Amino acid sequence: MRVTLPDESVRNFDGPVSPAEVAADIGAGLAKAAIGARVDGQLWDVDRPLAEDCRLSLITRPRPSDGAGSADALYLLRHSAAHVLAEAICRLWPEVQLAYGPPTEEGFYYDLALERPISSDDFERIEAVMQEIVGENRPFTRYMLTSQAGLAKLRSEGNKYKVDNAQRALDGGADALSWYVTGPIEPKGEDQVPGVRHWEDLCMGPHVPATGDIGGFKILSIASSHWHGDVDSDRFQRIYGTAFFTRKDLDHHLAMLEEARQRDHRVVGQRLGLFAIDDQVGQGLILWKPRGAAVRQKLQDFITEHLRRQGYDQVFTPHIGRLDLYKTSGHYPYYQESQYPPLISADQIHDLAASGHSCGELANRMKAGEIDGYLLKPMNCPHHIRIYASEKRSYRDLPVRLAEFGTVYRWEQSGEIGGLTRVRGFTQDDAHLFCTEDQVAE
Repeated sequence: MRVTLPDESVRNFDGPVSPAEVAADIGAGLAKAAIGARVDGQLWDVDRPLAEDCRLSLITRPRPSDGAGSADALYLLRHSAAHVLAEAICRLWPEVQLAYGPPTEEGFYYDLALERPISSDDFERIEAVMQEIVGENRPFTRYMLTSQAGLAKLRSEGNKYKVDNAQRALDGGADALSWYVTGPIEPKGEDQVPGVRHWEDLCMGPHVPATGDIGGFKILSIASSHWHGDVDSDRFQRIYGTAFFTRKDLDHHLAMLEEARQRDHRVVGQRLGLFAIDDQVGQGLILWKPRGAAVRQKLQDFITEHLRRQGYDQVFTPHIGRLDLYKTSGHYPYYQESQYPPLISADQIHDLAASGHSCGELANRMKAGEIDGYLLKPMNCPHHIRIYASEKRSYRDLPVRLAEFGTVYRWEQSGEIGGLTRVRGFTQDDAHLFCTEDQVAE
């Protein structure tokens, strides 16, 4: 077997080897530091055998001079921390059903279905169990099952979320399913399922070699989520956390988070009296106070000056438009999940109700164009296009540049709303340029 390293040197082996064995062939120090690999660009467990000739780059634990570690090293670590979190949750609440637990750029999370609500008061208990698991320094052990055996195992366990995850993996091209055990496993039995005495989870991997590699971790928050992000589907509790190779790096990260919280625009905005968010007005709908309005007007004046310099003409359009306009543009129904419901006249609703029609029938008739209404505009584009189409144009008139500080409305989910950065009503410095194809570059 030929293994090509990043420096283009080649190592030859008589048979299949793992990245750990390649590292040992290079040197004892590298073998000790290696925690994973990239094999032909794909992340790989350090002890997983290589199937064929490949290009290999090893992922190592960070040295003190390396800072927190490479993105790949942190990915492996945080993916592993998500598994430790899930095992701790299962130990505390055996009735839980796990859904999905990926690493993120800042840490990790796990989605889970549990009738008993978890709160920040539970974080200390969860972290204590996680610390036990980390202290035991158990290996992450991978095993594979055929698609048929794997699905049978999952169905017998009764977790529909894991069955769904497995089916999606198989539909995506996987020819087998993999599990990770936090501990050693025994030889496979007649059903090809190995004997497992420790906690396990369906997972593509990869992971760090052992739970003890997780030097520092912290549960940060809890939020709600939904299966596949569909608000009409099952509701989950999502637990967020982060992890580092050393406690020192974790403490530094937590200190930076606290400093960022103190500088958060929601804190600063309240302290300076710039804006308010009032539940009686509605989530994600901003009330600009006099001081905030002064800042906003200054910004608008600055942008207006540059728009004029670039040849844009200011326009104004209404906050609503006919439903038919948005059917033409495609925003309705294809952008429907992010829009407020259409505004239908009271007479039309009364007539439908009187004739025994349901809300579903109303929706179907709107979609078919049998009933018209109005929509809070989610985007300014259709209005600007109608301004352009409102008079005859010559190619000599082009380019036409239209600009507007246009307020639009989006039905963001409640769990996604935050301060001024994710809102349900906002004003864009929005501009559209109409030109011929040969004018595009200029």
